[in-house]
Order: sequence, then C-alpha cells, then structure tokens
Amino acid sequence: MSKAAELASLASASETALGNRNIVINGAMQISQRATSVTGIGASSGYFTLDRWTIRTSSSAGRLTMSQDSDSPDEFGNSLKLACTTADTSIAAGEFMFLSTRIEGQDLQQLKKGTSDAESITVSFYVRGNASATYVCELADSDHDRNNTQAFAVTTSWNRITLTFTGDTTGAFADDNALSLQLNFWMHGGSTYTGGTFASNTWASETNANRYAGSRTSFYDSTSRTLSITGLQMEVGPVATPFEHRSFGEELALCQRYYYRHADHSENSANSSIGIGFYYSSGLIMVYVNFKQSMRSSTPTLEFASGSNYYILQRAGATDGVNDFAIQARGTNGCKIENSDEASGTAGESGIMMTDNAAAYIAFDAEL
Repeated sequence: MSKAAELASLASASETALGNRNIVINGAMQISQRATSVTGIGASSGYFTLDRWTIRTSSSAGRLTMSQDSDSPDEFGNSLKLACTTADTSIAAGEFMFLSTRIEGQDLQQLKKGTSDAESITVSFYVRGNASATYVCELADSDHDRNNTQAFAVTTSWNRITLTFTGDTTGAFADDNALSLQLNFWMHGGSTYTGGTFASNTWASETNANRYAGSRTSFYDSTSRTLSITGLQMEVGPVATPFEHRSFGEELALCQRYYYRHADHSENSANSSIGIGFYYSSGLIMVYVNFKQSMRSSTPTLEFASGSNYYILQRAGATDGVNDFAIQARGTNGCKIENSDEASGTAGESGIMMTDNAAAYIAFDAEL
C-alpha cells in the first residue's frame, strides 16, 4: 500500500478507533506479575510469566524456558522469549505447542464478524530467532470453531511482520465476557495438525489437520532454538498502524482484570499486607480483600504459595502463624478469604494479615 493510500485509510478512521487501536493487551511485553522467567515448560498448558500470554501444549517431550527479555527493537524495552531446553525430534501425531493470547467477545464487536460488513483484521509484531524458521499465526474463533491461518518467516534480525486477515461473514462473536477469539502462534505440531492442506487467509470450519500444514519449523528441533516477540498489535482494517504504546500503569490495570497479584513478599523484600484480619470465632480468621480492578469473572480463583507460617496475623501483643487459606465469598471487586487452622485468639480480635516468607504470595485468577 502506498503512503498516500495508508494516510487516506487512517484519515477515514474515527478518532476513537485511532486512540484505542490495539485489541491485544500487553503487546509490548511490559507486565509480568507471575514471574520473569520459568523453566521446564511443556508438560502442561498454562500462564507462566508474561501477563495475557499462555503456552498451549500437548503430549510433547520438548521443554522450553519462557522469559521476559530486554532484547528488543529500539522503541521497546521488553520482549517475550522462548528458548528450547529439551529437544523433541520424534514427533507423535497428537503433539502441539503454540503461544496464545485470549480475548473476550465483548471486546471484539467492532470486527462485525458474522455480518456482510465484517471487517478485515491486521496483526503486526516484531520477531526474531536464533535461525531462520517458518511458523503460523492463527485467528481461532472459539464461539463457532472456525479459524484463519497465515504463515510467517523468522530471521536472526528483528523484523516487523504484518498479516491482514479477511473479514469473516459467518458467525458473530458473543457479546459477553467469555472466550471468543484466540490469537495463536503455532510453533510445533504432529501429523494430527500437519497432515492436511494449508489454506492461507481463508476462514473455514476448524480442521486440525490443516492448522500447521505445509513446510513448518518445529521449535523443538534443537536446544539452540529461540523465538523472541514483541510489539504485538491486532487492529481493525487492512493497515498496520504504528504500535500503540500504553503507559505501564494502563497496561498493568488491563492485565489485572485477568490476574491480580494482591500480596507478594518477594517483590517487596518485606512483609506484604494482605488486609485486616479478625477472629470470627476462636480458630477461624477472616480477611477481606479489595481488588485493584474489577475482574473479568465474579468467581476468580485464589492462588497462593502454601507453607508453614508463610503468613501471619499480627495482633496486639502476639503474632499468629497461618498456613492455609480458602476463598469463601467473592465478586468482581473483592472477596473474603478465611483460615481455620489457627486455634488461638479471641473472637472479634483483629490485626494485620501479612506475608512472612520470601515464597509467600496471594493472587486471584480470572483468566480465559
């Protein structure tokens, strides 16, 4: 597209669209509440390091390290890096591995999917590897089991990849807080996922055999294999506009809708306050927690490290160790947690509940 056509396309966009172009959260890889580096990933799927980015995997013996890395193009401070640590060159049929971010249907209505006016979608990102490779970027419609795939090449230099996907006139996204779209980066697959025919930039009913078909690289082909990615943007229309930089605070707030690290001893290098705790009755401590942001789900799960006296209730003249918690009442804005393994204290007596071990933390998870 010529510069004039690009400017004309931008001029036709609304002011709101120009200010809120990027549908992806944490595309600059700034936020990493869980950890900055985790090794041995590959046995199961999950969120491990950078917020909103999950590794999806099945059956492979391959393992990788996922980390927040400072190696990045000039306008970025961070990238997401994957490094193969255990190779798997004997690939079973059902194996797969891809990097994914998951998006709510109510954040996708501007795509007009399922209508005759369905909008095209442009995905852009910066990527590099230790060697040349070919992987696949996939838009996967979780509401209707449809997908659209395009291959992209990786080199040893940072390059910006731009992929425009045609609009899909079939199947509107649900207008709710559930999973509707996955943006996936396929990097490994067995014959179940490679044995079909690759149809680039074509919306169709999801057929596993076609998803990673063609001449593709296996990320697990060598322990020297790496992939780094940042500056990831998904926007309405056929033009890849400059990356929309949000402040660290804005990005953190968006991430905390899905995962909120409420108290973390290791980050503060001192006791982190969980909240005001009190003895509801002898042996039963209750603590009320307010979330920083309204969470996606009204039933977030409680996540914490458990160990002997990892947490304490500091009260008048005494300190009581606490080992375990359970969530009893919750909503999108806060919850009540309780502990029933502490036998001392008097009903009504209150204090400050705190972490008391470098490994101690409490978090809330409302991921898709």
